[in-house]
Amino acid sequence: MTKINLGDDNTLKTILRLIIPAMAGQLVAVLYGIVDRIFVGNVQGYGQIALVGLGVCIPITTLISSFAYLVALGASPLFSISLGQKREDNAKRILSNALLLELILSAVTLIIFYAVLTPMLYAFGASETSFSYAFDYMIYYLTGVPFILLGLCFNQFLTAQGESFKALLSTAVSCIVNIILDPIFLYVLPLGIKGAAIATVISWVIYFLLGGYFLLKKTTIKISFGNYKWSIMAKILKLGLSPFVILATDSLVIILLNTILQQTGGENGDFYIECQTIITAFFSLITGPLLGISSGSQPILGYLFGARDIPKLKKAFNQILLCGIIFTSVCFGLSFLVSKPFASLFVLLSKQQGGDQVIEAASKFILVYMYGAIPLAFQYVCVDALTGMGQAKYSIWLSLNRKIVLLLPLTIILPYASKDSTSAFYAEPISDLVAGIISFVAYLIITPRIFKKQLTNEETSLI
Repeated sequence: MTKINLGDDNTLKTILRLIIPAMAGQLVAVLYGIVDRIFVGNVQGYGQIALVGLGVCIPITTLISSFAYLVALGASPLFSISLGQKREDNAKRILSNALLLELILSAVTLIIFYAVLTPMLYAFGASETSFSYAFDYMIYYLTGVPFILLGLCFNQFLTAQGESFKALLSTAVSCIVNIILDPIFLYVLPLGIKGAAIATVISWVIYFLLGGYFLLKKTTIKISFGNYKWSIMAKILKLGLSPFVILATDSLVIILLNTILQQTGGENGDFYIECQTIITAFFSLITGPLLGISSGSQPILGYLFGARDIPKLKKAFNQILLCGIIFTSVCFGLSFLVSKPFASLFVLLSKQQGGDQVIEAASKFILVYMYGAIPLAFQYVCVDALTGMGQAKYSIWLSLNRKIVLLLPLTIILPYASKDSTSAFYAEPISDLVAGIISFVAYLIITPRIFKKQLTNEETSLI
């Protein structure tokens, strides 16, 4: 497949060539966690309680991935803007500095999470019954942290220079490996829940190797070393803070939700966490590809912003937003048909009592979550568009508004105010609706000033 021309006059064609592989890649990445949950949940005899343990681990693994995006989604817009300015020398420096940052974060993350693993699991919702399953999964999963962080960074830089098909290919191959290895390690060997973790780590190693190969051999801007500057790293981290907040607080919300459900659910605490694990798995099938639309389209916005082609940039933004609205609207309609069959995938074969109740409760609250899906398209597209244009000071506050101002407080307040644990599940759609409106209005107000400043600015170098 040919490299994408980010300056093409047919912006819709360029956008689709960027976001379709990015959406597919995000969907495949989401399937990593979902496949693990389905196979673990269906282990006979202990599948459902193991699924509870895995439900405690999933937000932790997502939090780990968010550190990759702190760098990758901070550096890639700067990279694309540099390409739009025809400054390949700057693009090379941004790539080398980003990879060094990712290596440092990998080491720090690995040390910290190993050191606090046991108290962290209990604090984040593990019960005495589910702790051993959560611990067995995480102790093996953590060995893959360097491959996860660097692999995600590699793929983002492939997309940033128009090589989205190569990014999709490395993601798809690694996911297929995970799907093949999961049942072998869980059912044939059998290794229990740690087998699911080992399968996931092996697939991440393959993801890392493929992404590294493409970025070394098959791209215009290749992996290089040297030209390290703290000023460049600081700009990368500043711009990456917004997507990091989005992803990290997603994890923190689920961690908080697990804790609230365990504390307020009494003897049903594990039951509610099992339902939550299924609900968030379904919702990730929407938010993952939606992130593919919003972040996958950043290269064209960054390129056009760097090239100061504001009319084409406005046209591209409208098309990206329309893609997000269409996608979330289709998902909203389909959710009424597939929520119950989806929930049944996780408990169908485990042969434990309570499976039917899990399916009913999970499918009910899947639909509750989906009422905020369409407004969420406005939130994702507007925030990531500002990030793609290098406007971290705006995107970070809009991210914080949804998560810190709305979602986290509502997750705490609703169950205690109503004295009903399940009220916590309503925090997501409420915050998505309010935040989507605020972000869209803010984007319309902010961007005219940004565009005017860019057109009159004589400075051409970002770093």
